[in-house]
Amino acid sequence: VQLQAFGGGLVQAGGSLRLSCAAGRTSSNNGLGWFRRAPGKEREFVAGISWRGGNTNYADSVKGRFTISRDNAKNRVYLQMNSMIPDDTAIYYCAVARSSYSSSHQEDYRYWGQGTLVTVSS
Repeated sequence: VQLQAFGGGLVQAGGSLRLSCAAGRTSSNNGLGWFRRAPGKEREFVAGISWRGGNTNYADSVKGRFTISRDNAKNRVYLQMNSMIPDDTAIYYCAVARSSYSSSHQEDYRYWGQGTLVTVSS
């Protein structure tokens, strides 16, 4: 399964970006997630969504600012990022979970995309 994330770029603090990920046909019954790796830091969970989209979960650092959604007809997952801050600067990865649930644990994800770079300037 190949995943490809799109939509990264440079944005000023307070601005918005929308990331997209083409997750492939096998993702339609699986939970999906977004993770990120900031410079010099470990990869961390950002947001997850269950296979029907009824359940979502977020890292505390992005709650209220980021929204994860999915379109199973298009096999896509999205991350709308608002009120961005410099600490959001990172490479963002989409991932397909091993089950239909959303999860914040990296070991619960089976397939990973290449990542897209997001830079937030102050």
